[in-house]
Amino acid sequence: MDRTLPLSALQHYLYCPRQCALIHVEKVWVENRYTAEGRLMHLRADSGTPGRRGGIAEDRAVPIRSDRLGLYGIADVVEMRPGPDGREIPYPVEYKRGSPKIEDWDRVQLCAQAMCLEEMLGVAIREGAIFYGKPRRRERVVFGDELRGTVERVCGVLHEMVETGVTPPAVHGKHCRGCSLEAVCMPRLSHNVESYLLKGLES
Repeated sequence: MDRTLPLSALQHYLYCPRQCALIHVEKVWVENRYTAEGRLMHLRADSGTPGRRGGIAEDRAVPIRSDRLGLYGIADVVEMRPGPDGREIPYPVEYKRGSPKIEDWDRVQLCAQAMCLEEMLGVAIREGAIFYGKPRRRERVVFGDELRGTVERVCGVLHEMVETGVTPPAVHGKHCRGCSLEAVCMPRLSHNVESYLLKGLES
């Protein structure tokens, strides 16, 4: 049985573990404005048609996989840049509809792409970039030990969550406002029910 998970699950988990479980354990998906905009933004990158950017060859919609991490997915764009020894080194570029974030959600997903490519091609990949649609610019991402460690840790937690089939309880917060699954998750109601039950147990 194939136990690999999509790369997107990493970003989903770091954004909200419950959202991740609803999508990848319970197989629930609802589209909203933000997910639709993100899907449209990926159309060019997902065309699979090779191109060039500033003299650098790039492949689009590249299938990637890591058996060690148990991940699979599609890299939006992989540029082939000359390395110090003359050998071409992959430079993954991920497309996101929004703006750069303080949190590492997107950087972890990109780093996981690089780790998949490293395993597939036997090369070391030091950095990549995220293109954000709102400012229409790239953010350079260095794949250091801390980011790689987060990928390893979250992969372990993800596989455990999917194998046990346990969906974490809802935690209402600012992140719920942009979530397409808010109506399914009902974080406010879940929180109120939990508080009510706890009060009943204490009385």
